[in-house]
Amino acid sequence: MALGPRLDLRQSQSLVMTPQLQQAIKLLALSNLEIEAFIGEAIEANPLLEVGDPAAGSSADALADAPDAPEEFRRTHLESSPVDQLIGEGRADDDRPLDIDRAALDADRDTGDGAGAWELGAAAASGGAGPGGEAPEIDERGAEADSLAEHLHAQVGALSRDPALLFLARWLIDQLDEAGYLAMPLREIAGELGVPLAQAEEALALVQKLDPTGVGARSLSECLALQAIEADRYDPCMARLIDNLDLVAKGAFAQLKRMCRVDDEDFAEMLVELRGYDPKPGLRFGGSAAQGVVPDILIRQGAAKRGEAAGWDIALNQATLPRLVVNRSYYLELKSGCDDKAARAWLGEKLTDANWLIKALDQRQRTILKVAAEIVKQQDGFFRRGVSELRPLTLRTVAEAIGMHESTVSRVTSNKYLHCDRGTFELKYFFTSGVASSDGEGTASAEAVKAAIRALIDAEDASAVLSDDTLVDLLRARGFDLARRTVSKYREAIGLGSSVQRRRAKALAAVR
Repeated sequence: MALGPRLDLRQSQSLVMTPQLQQAIKLLALSNLEIEAFIGEAIEANPLLEVGDPAAGSSADALADAPDAPEEFRRTHLESSPVDQLIGEGRADDDRPLDIDRAALDADRDTGDGAGAWELGAAAASGGAGPGGEAPEIDERGAEADSLAEHLHAQVGALSRDPALLFLARWLIDQLDEAGYLAMPLREIAGELGVPLAQAEEALALVQKLDPTGVGARSLSECLALQAIEADRYDPCMARLIDNLDLVAKGAFAQLKRMCRVDDEDFAEMLVELRGYDPKPGLRFGGSAAQGVVPDILIRQGAAKRGEAAGWDIALNQATLPRLVVNRSYYLELKSGCDDKAARAWLGEKLTDANWLIKALDQRQRTILKVAAEIVKQQDGFFRRGVSELRPLTLRTVAEAIGMHESTVSRVTSNKYLHCDRGTFELKYFFTSGVASSDGEGTASAEAVKAAIRALIDAEDASAVLSDDTLVDLLRARGFDLARRTVSKYREAIGLGSSVQRRRAKALAAVR
């Protein structure tokens, strides 16, 4: 065989991820609030886009169907857009990020009686206003509280006229953590600022006089001691008790009573006093208002048919999902003023981009609804009877049921929250591993097992705290076949201590 250069012609097929398809895939993983920010940026970048009335029909559809619609708009309308060709026809077999059957959309919106839930709309749980109600006005909401540093800076100026001492005190205030503690050693602070240690201690003493009592402490014992001094309860007995907090945590009450030289009645009063102190006084300040989770999907129970259980109405939270439309009149006005080829090309590009984005957002909504409908179908027992009926569920199960790729379901369930009568849950919450049942018939959800462990521990008697071995036997009687190490892992995952820790906590709580 001779060696030499030659030309060969080969044919091959490949899947190319266009920038538009990549952006459409990214949209799936965004929450409604992130989509709202994305839409705001898109409106700034494209003059043809605007936020429309959710109750109105699509302006893109209206413009395309109008008798006087420009031919350019007809050619770039949704049915012929590149993203429709790529993802509407399901060509991306390796990923299929937006492969949804539009014909089945209406059936997927409602998994029960067929009654739509689209009137839920803006009355979402995000604002706390029910159907027909109004969300609170801005001036009805409380103003943001001062931070801990601002609260302390406002007081320190009235305690001293010494500029150097005030400077040190204000510097120390800025070093406090959110709980009000000074983590940096005072000797290190004095060396860094080049001041005598005694002057730094004087400044710290000034800070510790501020409200709330206990700020500026360097340890939990010092924090509680400052509050005891303020309450005029810092006698030698209380001092010994505060100096031995480790014994309090262990429940060594007999030893503490001997150390403090008090009887049972006085010791009980000292413990009650100690419990009344705030171990983290700085947490009263400095935090911004807690931000509630805004759900992306709303679910409520529909009307029941004769002889059938009530179904579920599923809708997207329109309160956080602006509706994007094309400004038809502005497009026609711009088109009439386009005299050169470059301007017409720019306008056509903006129109194509606007149509694609509207199409991609619509496809995103349909995909989310389809995935949510399947989750509700799979976890029907949870929505009707609670966490004890939560079933093991995987992304693959949902993907196979709705004919999508597993990665698509993963993107849809990321950063999304669902609101129902039982509360607001992340979509990932409904995907849990399974635990074998003791009778060998099926599996139970790990969340259901955790709920059973919590219920057993909450109901235990202080004189008969349940060990992990006992929990294993009780769970097996309920149908959960678990090893002891698995019970320990689940118990720790839900924040419950061991039997020894719970026994000490109950003994401490019983002292009055």
